[in-house]
Amino acid sequence: MSWSRGSRGRIVIALERNMKAIQPSSLHLCSLGRDGAPHRCHIKAGFILLLTWAFLLTAIGFFSQFSLKAAVLPGTWYKEVLNQIHSFYVVIEYPSASRNRTIFLAPNSVQQSPTQIPTKTTDMSVHYHIDHPSNYHFMLDEPDKCSQWDPFLILMVPVAPHQLDARNAIRSTWGNESSVQGKAVLTLFMVGLTGGPEAQQQLEEESQQHRDLLQSNFVDSYFNLTIKTMMIMDWLVTRCSQASYAMKVDSDVYINVENLMTLLLAPNTPRENYITGHLMRDRPVVRNKNSKWYVSEELYPEPKYPTYPLGMGYVFSNDLPEKIVEASKKVKGFNNEDAYMGACLKWLGIAPSSPPDPSQFRVYMGQYKRENFLRVITTLLGSPQQLIDIWKDVKRLT
Repeated sequence: MSWSRGSRGRIVIALERNMKAIQPSSLHLCSLGRDGAPHRCHIKAGFILLLTWAFLLTAIGFFSQFSLKAAVLPGTWYKEVLNQIHSFYVVIEYPSASRNRTIFLAPNSVQQSPTQIPTKTTDMSVHYHIDHPSNYHFMLDEPDKCSQWDPFLILMVPVAPHQLDARNAIRSTWGNESSVQGKAVLTLFMVGLTGGPEAQQQLEEESQQHRDLLQSNFVDSYFNLTIKTMMIMDWLVTRCSQASYAMKVDSDVYINVENLMTLLLAPNTPRENYITGHLMRDRPVVRNKNSKWYVSEELYPEPKYPTYPLGMGYVFSNDLPEKIVEASKKVKGFNNEDAYMGACLKWLGIAPSSPPDPSQFRVYMGQYKRENFLRVITTLLGSPQQLIDIWKDVKRLT
């Protein structure tokens, strides 16, 4: 059932009128005692108010079920309804109203968070921080993908919902390689909430077409990239434990999957507790509040981060996701997802490994030279079109 803004407005007005109609000044249902005092007035008035509150609770419960599915955010009609109810209870001062007001205002108190309201609370404890996957659930999922493909390597790409061009560029290049050196490879995209019903519908249609989208119910923002990374780890634990290796790779990255597979199949590459990429060492924690990389001492008290792999592309043995998810119960989350991975690894006592050839994990390549792209494993690019152009040139017959 769909609701228009106009119909929601009429319901709110009707609720207001209903409440105004039973204000104490307008009640004439009191019976008089022998002394002429209305000694039973408070009973009937309280009973009517109780019925009205029950009606409001039922209506709000129904509306909230609808609106939460569409990712309730500040400024939506749901918040407007709550604000109207809040205004009513400020005016009507009944002894029991404050308790009900607290219940009604509880949803408003969580609207200030950049994350979506947690909906999975089973087995939660004080050790489960906001980034822990138990706080969220998958809205779009491919739970049988790995059982169907049995991949040796799975490439997990965090991407914004609106970045369709980036996803299509990957689908037509390295994301289209399903078998490399005789090993199955699978590519999936992880997104958060779209922020609107039209964008959500487009994403669902894309999911039906390609069957490679995963979506969880957190607000998709830069601040929440740690949550997105942890949801990737959770999906690997719960849906793809049979894979030997996985790689978290950003959507603006070129991957030479052939070279990556050569690294993973080398006899000296560990099969457990292994993670490698472009390593960041002795990086200071940014304390400048004007920086987007700012992390407070409360969230991370140490002056430097432990060694961590740069998030543009790091590959790891698939036994690590379960351990990292477990570590995230204890390690307080902060909004530098790559450094947070390093903090979880440090808590686990696992050190990232230097790649056999560090030059294969390049941040930037500079001027394009085909021979350089034939040697690397990862490097950042400037646009989806650049990925397509370089891929065609690298793959052409010489």
